[in-house]
Amino acid sequence: MGEKDASFSNEESFKFFGLGGCNEVGRSCHIIEYKNKVIMLDAGMHPALSGHASFPYFDEYDLSKVDILLVSHFHVDHSASLPYVMQQSNFRGKVFMTHATKAIYRWLMQDFVRVTSIGNSRTEGGGSTSSNDEGGNIYTDDDIFKSFDRIETIDFHSTMEVDGIRFTAYYAGHVLGACMYLIEIGGLKILFTGDYSREENRHLPSAEVPPVKPDVLITESTFGTGTLEPRAELETKLTNHIHATLTKGGRVLLPVFALGNAQELLLILDEYWEKNEDLQNVSVYYCSDLARKCMAVYETYTGIMNDKIRLSSSSDDSKSSPFDFKYIKSIRNLSKFSDLGPSVVVATPGMLQAGVSRQLLEKWAPEQKNLVILTGYSVEGTMAKDLLKEPQVIQSLNNPDLSIPRRIGIEEISFAAHVDFQQNSEFIDKVSPSKIILVHGDSVPMGRLKSALLSKYSSRKGTDKEVKVFNPRNCEELTIPFKGLKIAKVLGSLAEEQLQTLKHEIEEKLTEVDNDGNDVKMEEVDDEDSEKKRQVNGTLSTFKPGQVVSGVLVAKDFELDLVQLQDLNEFTQLSTSIVKSKMNLKINANLPLMIWHLEQMFGYINVINDDAQSWECVVMDVVDILIDRSKGPGLYISVEWINDNLMADSLADSIIAILYSIDSSPASVKMSSAQHSHNHQHPHIKQEFENDTSLTSKSDIASRISQLQLLLEAQFGESLENLEDEKARITIGKSVANIDYRTLKVECASKVLKDRIETTIRRGTVLTAPLALPPK
Repeated sequence: MGEKDASFSNEESFKFFGLGGCNEVGRSCHIIEYKNKVIMLDAGMHPALSGHASFPYFDEYDLSKVDILLVSHFHVDHSASLPYVMQQSNFRGKVFMTHATKAIYRWLMQDFVRVTSIGNSRTEGGGSTSSNDEGGNIYTDDDIFKSFDRIETIDFHSTMEVDGIRFTAYYAGHVLGACMYLIEIGGLKILFTGDYSREENRHLPSAEVPPVKPDVLITESTFGTGTLEPRAELETKLTNHIHATLTKGGRVLLPVFALGNAQELLLILDEYWEKNEDLQNVSVYYCSDLARKCMAVYETYTGIMNDKIRLSSSSDDSKSSPFDFKYIKSIRNLSKFSDLGPSVVVATPGMLQAGVSRQLLEKWAPEQKNLVILTGYSVEGTMAKDLLKEPQVIQSLNNPDLSIPRRIGIEEISFAAHVDFQQNSEFIDKVSPSKIILVHGDSVPMGRLKSALLSKYSSRKGTDKEVKVFNPRNCEELTIPFKGLKIAKVLGSLAEEQLQTLKHEIEEKLTEVDNDGNDVKMEEVDDEDSEKKRQVNGTLSTFKPGQVVSGVLVAKDFELDLVQLQDLNEFTQLSTSIVKSKMNLKINANLPLMIWHLEQMFGYINVINDDAQSWECVVMDVVDILIDRSKGPGLYISVEWINDNLMADSLADSIIAILYSIDSSPASVKMSSAQHSHNHQHPHIKQEFENDTSLTSKSDIASRISQLQLLLEAQFGESLENLEDEKARITIGKSVANIDYRTLKVECASKVLKDRIETTIRRGTVLTAPLALPPK
């Protein structure tokens, strides 16, 4: 199989449309369009908002146009509106996520519905209650179950193709199952990072760098130009604060997502308790209705975690799983929690908007000896973000009129698995895109990151390596033009011909030896027909620059295959058919006269049948002319040809035009007056016409010029003035064109008039010269 450049496409536009997560963190949802293919990236909800206000701006886009929806990971701000999209909108596309993400998705969505009272909520005890508040009836448990059945999974490093859209999943770190997607549409490559981390933690590997350079990078900008502390320092700071608080008799609250950095914190705490005997009488609780189910998922997917976890999971150690914690108790709700003395509680949700973490915050807030440690990213508008301002009071969730004094200590120690500026910048350098779109970041840090990147790549501005950075807002369409190179795969006998030629060239070069008898290593092969060269060692091109290869071009989605007609069915499963055209007409001239006219145009016609009933000839092996002699006076003619190329159609048109003009031709009138006897034998007719030199054209220069003059006169009328020395002048308005019939050159200041005259002359020279010669 060989490859050949088919053609450059016209400038085509890549479009990006943010429905959420643009100049904000929350409700991530992006639309990309290219070559009439539409992909949605993530479908989250805003954790600081409720009801329909928490959704992306779905009303601003026709979701029925979306071909596929790719979910990067299971966090609420990236996946929580998926049941609504799949069950209550006009979306009809396919949905993909990794196996681990799907395993967690259903349980996480059910917990989200329960905790936030969206749809059919449930009480802490598990009973159902109908919700009619602002957040009610957005989607239900039934929507979650039905949407779950429609979700398809993708393995890491596997490539899938749906209707011409190719996409591959790569490790993104961040949380279990999180992936970045490398997407290819019609040769354009887009990398969507989702949320990603370039730092390996206690259970997850760092995000990998895809081996393919993308044209467009869509990347998170959560921390903007900020720099995160080293992980070892964060762990030390965390455990020191916890140890100090417990020593004072206080309680520690760690709000977390049900899955994500919760597992990381539990691994840290369990190890710290193992090393500090004085803490082993203090209980550590992981309080979440999903704790048991989520831990089962984590234990199942240790194979996609880092080397330390995978090795410990496969060892013969008595510990059945890295997540079988020795010092941590898992409880579903606070009914199992005895709040006596110092303790540590890791509880959901992470932004303190509702649930167990919010209940404990309100209960422990008045005590100064207690401590809440915010370990994740806090979205604007949430209780977690408000706490960082250290307010004097907080509002009760269930009783908004009740203000609770806030004396509890507040620390922010971010274990959020996102990249900081240095990590993000280094990753961008490695993938080296020409276009960067920033998402998932508040407007200020995102704006700073954009400025920093533009400054970093300022030396490339105005060159072919220029890097452009965009930070569009929600519902703001971004259009990026691209000019791509179309590549056609040459298959079948066409490719075999080229490979055989190349093989022959290589064999010839390898047989050459130097004077010492050593093989000559040929770095290049000279091409006598081209100034360019083709390499022999290294990558081989089976085609020479400028070489023309003809065949049938088959387009499927965005792939182009060039094959010969006979190979069409084998490589494309397409069948072929032959279309044959037929034109019937009648003229009053006799057969010798018709033959004479055809020979004046084509020089030679091949008579293949001449009997009493019929006469048949072939012109240029393409067009058949048949005459039925049994129908009476005149010539009843059928012109037949196969419509396999433009030449056949053009040739047939010319023949039909000649046949129709025979009866009115001046030469026909003169020939008819000679009263030649009717003779069906073609050699006798030819001899008879050749004896009359006044009628037989020699196709000499003078006659051709005369015919060109007639053709130009027909085109330009009185504007044409024939001059001496076989020259002419055409005057139209202020435009004057001078023509030399000998050299066929046209001189004219007006390009429009010059092009028109040259086109007429070019056609005329073809018509006035024989197109074929008789066989010798």
